[in-house]
Amino acid sequence: MPGRNFLFIPGPTNMPERVRRAMDVPLEDHRRVDYPASVLPLFEDLKRVFGTTTGKVLIFSSSGTGGWEAALTNTLSPGDRVLQARIGQFSHLWAELCRRLGLDVQVVECEWGTGVPLEHYREILTADKQHAIKAVLATHNETATGVTSDIHGVRKILDDLKHPALLCVDGVSSIGCIEFKMDAWGVDLAVAGSQKGFMLPTGLGIVGVSQKALESSKTAQLRRAYFDFGDMLRMNEGGWFPYTPAMTLIHGLRESLNLLFEEGLPNVYARHHRFGEAVRRAVAAWELKLCAKDPKWYSSTVSTICVPEGIDSGKLVAHAYQRYNLSLGSGLAQLAGKVFRIGHLGDLNELMVVSAIAGTEMVLRDCGINVVPGSGVAAAQEYLRASFPTS
Repeated sequence: MPGRNFLFIPGPTNMPERVRRAMDVPLEDHRRVDYPASVLPLFEDLKRVFGTTTGKVLIFSSSGTGGWEAALTNTLSPGDRVLQARIGQFSHLWAELCRRLGLDVQVVECEWGTGVPLEHYREILTADKQHAIKAVLATHNETATGVTSDIHGVRKILDDLKHPALLCVDGVSSIGCIEFKMDAWGVDLAVAGSQKGFMLPTGLGIVGVSQKALESSKTAQLRRAYFDFGDMLRMNEGGWFPYTPAMTLIHGLRESLNLLFEEGLPNVYARHHRFGEAVRRAVAAWELKLCAKDPKWYSSTVSTICVPEGIDSGKLVAHAYQRYNLSLGSGLAQLAGKVFRIGHLGDLNELMVVSAIAGTEMVLRDCGINVVPGSGVAAAQEYLRASFPTS
């Protein structure tokens, strides 16, 4: 098929040409004498994106799932209880990973399309007089449902109750796109992945670690080897890694951070919010519904859109790819066949967003969903024109 693929899944995201070129280098010696000079600034710059001055940020050659495992195995012991709200497929997978590691997972079942249930968390933590819960897990941005949760609200509960549990946050589809304040929100462990807001190929699990979490790592008894914080921190201190790093991805990460800082992080967050709102206005013009049940949970990085009864969203996603070379996200787990997803994160501008909406509109009509031609495109266009930043 001529032309290029239009990638609008919620990760991997579109990769900027500057990042691609930065990675197009010959393989090199990762033990050369001048290597630390290029690596040490990365750690400090990543702290800016995570919103921490007091914590550490570690880079593992892995996916975000590796970051999940690193966060847990370095700070917890076998049988420790963790609290997790199951609000979508990725929070479900994190809970399952906890179980497989030998943790006691207290799952709060939530309607998919809602966020972390703050009042329910407060009830559970209030009742935990013996502080048996050692970690509270929260998915900042649930990619399956297009829901963003209030992480600061979780921290406020812990602080109000003087509960010592660690606050562990999955920020894989939020960090680098949605404002994240690790220090201000009291986040102890924050996990990101290279393939979302950092606009890179999959392959780096990036973990923010607070001083409290570092103290916990000294006594944690879950077994770890490759993901050991201690090994990583000792080597990072001099600008090295304890094993062969993903050198080309690290070159790309350097350029990705350059792009984020050139745009300005507040502008990056505002841009993602605008594009999310443009997609939501298109959805409203199509007279379809979002999976997210309330505007307070709307995500700036992905919109999960419900299809009418009798329509198989899996066939819709397949048709988009086969007919128009448009990649949309499919429904996952209990949402399979019921929703499709438009990712609006990473390297993205107004015309790219409009093209995704235009292509989706054609797909909807092809699949028997009687939307008014041009309605979604017009709604998004008018919003994007009116909201264009003037400075």
